[in-house]
Formats: sequence, C-alpha cells, structure tokens
Amino acid sequence: MQFTIYQESRRGGRKNNEDRLAHCYSRDALLAVLADGMGGHYYGEVAAQIAVQTMIDTFQREARPVIADPFLFLQKNIYAAHQSIIGYSSVRRMTDSPRTTIVACLIQNNVAYWVHAGDSRLYLIRNGKIITRTRDHSIVQHLIETGKITPEQAEDHPDRNRIYSCLGGPQFPDLDLSHKTPLQAGDLIVLCSDGIWGVLPNESIIAQSLHMEDLLKAAPHFMDRVEGISGSSGDNLSMLAVRWEENYMGDSLPSSISTHGMSATDVTTHMESFGNIPREDLSNDDIERAIEEIRAAIDKYSFKK
Repeated sequence: MQFTIYQESRRGGRKNNEDRLAHCYSRDALLAVLADGMGGHYYGEVAAQIAVQTMIDTFQREARPVIADPFLFLQKNIYAAHQSIIGYSSVRRMTDSPRTTIVACLIQNNVAYWVHAGDSRLYLIRNGKIITRTRDHSIVQHLIETGKITPEQAEDHPDRNRIYSCLGGPQFPDLDLSHKTPLQAGDLIVLCSDGIWGVLPNESIIAQSLHMEDLLKAAPHFMDRVEGISGSSGDNLSMLAVRWEENYMGDSLPSSISTHGMSATDVTTHMESFGNIPREDLSNDDIERAIEEIRAAIDKYSFKK
C-alpha cells in the first residue's frame, strides 16, 4: 500500500478535548477511526477512548496482514466497544453511561469499507469533489429527509446536536455500513467530528481545501481556518485524512507511506493513550485508575480469537 495520512485533534474553545482518533496499518490493510465523546467530567473521553482502542486492539491482533471479513470486523468491534462502555459505567455505578459517536474506515486490496454511528462523518473526495459522505444519525437530518425543514433551517435548529445513535446509550447503536468501495489513486478519505463540518457554511470547502498535492501542508491550514471560524466557544476539532496513492504512476511524494517493505505480521499504530492529552482536573492517580478501568472493560468484552 501507499498513502499519505494526516491526523490531528484540537481542543478548540472547550475546556477539555473529548475527541479521540487513531490509525493503524499492516502491510496490506489500513484502519482509521474517530470518536467524539459525550459525558460529564472526563467520561466522554473515556467512552471515545474505549471505542477507538477497541478497534485498534483488534486490528493489531487480526491484520495478518489483512482482515478476513472487513464488514464483520467493523460491526462486531463497534458492538464490543458499546458493551465495554456500558460495562465501564456499571462498574462505576454511574446513573447515566457516557456515550460517543464513531466513524471507522478499513482499506485493503484497494477497497474501502466504513461504518458509523452518530454524526461524526466520513467524506470520500475524488478529483476535488465530494462523491459520497455518511448520513448523520441526527434528529435534524431526519427532519431534512422528511421535508419538515430545509438544510438552511437546520443550521440553527434547536435540536441540531441531538443524535439518535451512539455507543454507550441504553439501546444498541444503529450502524450504517458502506458498500465495498473501490478506490482510485488520488482519492481522499476524510473522517471528522462535527467540530469540523458543523461550522462550515458549505461542506464543499472540505474538498476544496484538501484537494492539493501536499496533504500535510493543506490539512493544518484547513484546521486553522475551521478553528478561526468556530471561535473561542467552538467545539473540539478532529480530523483524519488519507490520500490513497496505491497504483499511482508518478513520483511518490516525500510524505507518502509505503508498506511494501513490512512483513506480514508488522503493525504500526498512531494513537494517543488516555492521559496523554492534559487535563487540569485529573491527578496522576486518577489517570492511572482510569487507564486500568478502560483496559479491564475492553478486555472483558472484546472478541478474541
């Protein structure tokens, strides 16, 4: 495989960052995952951490060097993450479980597979145009689709941030799985939280801003622009962008990652561990305890061969 990837999360105008994102790749498969946590104190980021870490842990075990059944992998691990979050809240005797959205994309054999719950999005951009994106599991999206409001009215609708599918809620999450989607060289896959897309006057700005040869220069400039628009009260901003370059016949960019030299059992992971993102309200003991509880919850509900 050959690709360029950019991953960044910013606190924005919030006191803390409850978003989590990560990517992981073997010689022949790439997984990108993003979660936007919801919950008081630090529990939203715990839910997001569990969601992302569950997906990454299983990929590390099973990508040897590809995932045997991509759709089953995506579905079963999101359900496992959901159960792990419920288990975490049960052990802590929480009256209301923390929750998180999730969007994840697996690429192997030049084919992309993705799944999502909530309003964190995936965009597939080709030749500078958005050719598909995920459909939000939100009240406002439903109102638009039933013709009760217009997209323009949705921008300041009072239910704009209400979603009906997430991990950690009382019901199992509704998941939308993609079709098998063959990729072309130069395709761009963008995963982002609503802190990115929610402040843009037009989502085509995403394609226009990132459709450049050097993704690693274009992406931070785009993040700066979004952060400027969102202002001092803006949400957390998180984005993971992959430019697919497999079968590209021109010169490779210096930023490209090639996995051709990896062995069938090698796996590379880029993920922030819980506690690596600073918080003023948590002591080192709090962080260590949370890490142990997260690990225990994931181990209890994960699917292991």
